[in-house]
Amino acid sequence: MIDSAALRRLTEFSRSLLTAREEQQVVVRLGEALLASFADSVVATALFDKNRAILVPHPIRGARQATTAAPLEAALVGPIESGTAEGTWLAAPLSVNGNPLATAAVLIRGRPVGAADRALVAAYLETASLAVEQLRREAAHEDARRSWERMVDAVPYALCLVDAQGRARRANRAFADLVHAPTTAIAGRPWLALVPPAWGEGLAAALASPGSGGEVQLRAGPRTFAVSAYPIGHVPGDAVLVFDDQTDQRRLQDQLIQSEKMSAIGQLIAGIAHDLNNPLASVIGFADFLLEGRDVPPPLVEPIRVIQQEAERAANIVRNLLTFARKQDHARRPTELGPLLNATLTLLRTQMVSRRVEVLLDLEEGLPIIDADVGQVQQVFVNLINNAAHAIESAGRAGRVVIRARPWRDGVAVEVSDDGPGMTPEVAAQVFEPFFTTKPEGQGTGLGLSISQGIVKEHGGRIVLSTAPDRGARFTVELPRSSRAAVVPPPIPETTSTPPLKILVIDDEPHILHYMRATLEAWGHGVEVAGDGQEGLALAADGDFDLIVSDLRMPRLTGREFFEALKERNPEAASRVVFSTGDTVHGDTTAFLESQAHPFLNKPFSLAELRALLAHAAPVPPA
Repeated sequence: MIDSAALRRLTEFSRSLLTAREEQQVVVRLGEALLASFADSVVATALFDKNRAILVPHPIRGARQATTAAPLEAALVGPIESGTAEGTWLAAPLSVNGNPLATAAVLIRGRPVGAADRALVAAYLETASLAVEQLRREAAHEDARRSWERMVDAVPYALCLVDAQGRARRANRAFADLVHAPTTAIAGRPWLALVPPAWGEGLAAALASPGSGGEVQLRAGPRTFAVSAYPIGHVPGDAVLVFDDQTDQRRLQDQLIQSEKMSAIGQLIAGIAHDLNNPLASVIGFADFLLEGRDVPPPLVEPIRVIQQEAERAANIVRNLLTFARKQDHARRPTELGPLLNATLTLLRTQMVSRRVEVLLDLEEGLPIIDADVGQVQQVFVNLINNAAHAIESAGRAGRVVIRARPWRDGVAVEVSDDGPGMTPEVAAQVFEPFFTTKPEGQGTGLGLSISQGIVKEHGGRIVLSTAPDRGARFTVELPRSSRAAVVPPPIPETTSTPPLKILVIDDEPHILHYMRATLEAWGHGVEVAGDGQEGLALAADGDFDLIVSDLRMPRLTGREFFEALKERNPEAASRVVFSTGDTVHGDTTAFLESQAHPFLNKPFSLAELRALLAHAAPVPPA
């Protein structure tokens, strides 16, 4: 039977274990408690090291050294009593969940070991065992808590637990970063005091119906968040707020919308170009026709020449628009950079004038040919020139953009320089990053330079930026030389006499029919005209024409449908068909024209191009 003094010391031992934080501390305090309870005894304790499979003894303050080794190792498998010359060792294991963790031994001198001794040692070991078990539970709980926190912190969503009283109970690191507060400073504070004031109404609406699946859209500067609330447990009012940063997603959506707009604009350009090219064909054609005549009064020659030049200028603008809007096949061809840059400036000239930006083009002699997807490379220079103009415009003054192309190593370098405000090193380091922009919200997607850099890299080149505050910026595009020679279009032959031909012209534009009939008849050819494909098919199938010029876009029967029908009725006549069109923006139109073994006319076409067509169609005289 354990006496009251021993029970008191056992209780004090149990209380002392409440402050222990490690298993080693429990074992040491166990030894000290046994030493205090068994007067004039020797006490030994050891902790089992699983990694090394050995017992590690722990010295006990005030304990005397035993003259013989305590039977600690043998006691791991169960309680033992071992008699020695000094006395009797009473040893037993300290086990947790049936697994031995440590051992303790007491050397009892001068008397036999009694039941009270055994009970007291067992009670101390049991108390220590419970303390170790509690430590392990706390450690497991703490490890689980930290693992949960690490997992929640790894989630990209900002999370905040709130209660019915409007207090934030816990939050992850993403939420702490969002509200610019330490994680430890969030618990217990009203959530309304943590978030931007403008968010209060929206978050209150989300918390009013948690779990309903509704989202609240909130903004913080350039960032956009979709916030939802979900109930927690069965306590009314307890919920978790989930903040989903949708900034990049919204930017991508805006970019997709912008891309769809650009696609729609491309289709619009195609229609406008066709509608413009038809009247331009008449204007240029009649101007050419009049200038070739000998009965034009001298005072009218110069006005007619102005009409001709201005119409050709308008035709070039339309042609450049079509080139820029056309869906590209991403095939790279040997390309001269000079004409490409000139065409790009033609596209942007009016825009630059309205922004008070002067654009100068400096092309050095001997520029190498490059392999280029013309549409993509032109997009690069459009982006660079527009960005330079915007930089100048942001300074609130007029300015200048200089484009200089020069041979460079094994290729060509094109510098686009502006005299705008320049950039700081911090801004310059980010300009090629997707979605980074210095333009006001709604005026830029931040994708222009990153896309341009990707295009140039795909072409085997690079873009280099040189800038400094108040010193403008210079983007240098370096592109490698082509290994192939540029395709040079055949020269338009000089005016030659062509034998009289019988020609059928099919077009839905009366002015073009009038111009073609007047011009061709003046050259001595026989001409018949048709106002659409159906009427043209009836004439072409039965007639014996040397040349059939057909528009592609016509009512009732399109040029392509007319051609297919004519091949069935009169294949020989179909072999003499050439097409004229003012719309080559559609990829299928271009592919169809290039698939035919016949020349074709791009509206508006000059009389020289028409003569070349007639020379090609004229029968070869016998030798």
